[in-house]
Amino acid sequence: MENNQQEQSGFSYTYSARQQAEIKRIREKYTMPTQDESKLERLRRLDASVGHTARSVSLVFGVIGTLALGFGMSLCMTDFGAMLGFFGSTAFVIGITIGVVGGVLAGLAYPVHQAIVKARRKKLAPEILRLSEELMK
Repeated sequence: MENNQQEQSGFSYTYSARQQAEIKRIREKYTMPTQDESKLERLRRLDASVGHTARSVSLVFGVIGTLALGFGMSLCMTDFGAMLGFFGSTAFVIGITIGVVGGVLAGLAYPVHQAIVKARRKKLAPEILRLSEELMK
C-alpha cells in the first residue's frame, strides 16, 4: 500500500500554452526538415541567404581591418614596439604599414559586401523568380 501512494504522489508539472509553443518552436529547429517546405518559406530562406553570406564576410573584413589598424596605431603611439623588440623609427614604420593595411581592409568591407550580394542575387535569381511566379498564380 505504501508503494502505491508513493507512485501516485509523484511530482507532475504542465507547461502553459505559451511555454508549450516555445518548446515546440525550439524543437522544430532541431528536427530534420521535411520535404513539405512551403514555397513561400523556401522563397524567404533563399532571399535571406543572399544577405547572410555577404554580411558575414564583410564583418570579418571590417573586424580584422580594424584590429590591424589599432595594432599599427599602438606600435606608433606607445612603447609596445620596444616590448616587441622594435626600436626607434622601426616600430613607427612597421606600425604605419600595418595601420594602412588595416585601414584598407576595413575600407574594403562595404565594396566586398556589395560584390557578394550582387553575385548571390545573380546566382539565386532564377530560382527566386520561378518560386515567386508560382506563388503569384
